[in-house]
Amino acid sequence: MHILVSVVIIVSVMAFFFYASYSIRACIYMRVFCCKKTEEKIIAITFDDGPDPIQTPKVLKVLREKHIPACFFCIGNKIKGNEELLRQIIKEGHRIGNHSFSHSGYFPLYTFKRMCHDLITCQQELEKVTDQPVLWFRPPFGVTNPTLAKAVRKLGYIPIGWNIRTLDTQQPTPEKIIKRIKKRLVPGSILLLHDRMPDSDRLLVQVLDFIEKEGYTVVALDRLMQQMLNAH
Repeated sequence: MHILVSVVIIVSVMAFFFYASYSIRACIYMRVFCCKKTEEKIIAITFDDGPDPIQTPKVLKVLREKHIPACFFCIGNKIKGNEELLRQIIKEGHRIGNHSFSHSGYFPLYTFKRMCHDLITCQQELEKVTDQPVLWFRPPFGVTNPTLAKAVRKLGYIPIGWNIRTLDTQQPTPEKIIKRIKKRLVPGSILLLHDRMPDSDRLLVQVLDFIEKEGYTVVALDRLMQQMLNAH
């Protein structure tokens, strides 16, 4: 009986730490802005893992034609060679954020010093091209832990999450993605997409059509989180 109780406790503790690290909305280690509490039918759209020289221009074209603002969380090691693309993102009125320099699968295991260096390097690369301060940060894979929380506090970032993860990197059908969005769509939502994925522009058209049909308006991320920005 004692062994069984011990096993249950160990499994429960492991489950808690897994949830705390891999559920960005849990906000166990740090406060992450994932959704705005509001009755106004507004949402923000974000893209991760760019800039991509093939797909990002296509995504920008859709956003431009539909007059939709977005926020692009960029990977630092993808900036070299795509400087003009990054400038285009800014020129067309979109926002950018830090998504780490390496986006390594080992990033959550980095030491505090290495993690800070990675984030600062990404920030410097972004600011060198855009000449704008970068305050927003999205953790690679949405994984958080005490080391990351410490780094974010030290560097003064505002962590941004989501409440609608489309799982578009798994390449489900657009219909499945729309169904997933429909289940989670509420006023103040933050939607996560990836501009590097094949046909990301075509998917975006369908997503925007659905959002409009549901009576929602897409706004810039900073409007969605205005009160927090004022406090910061």
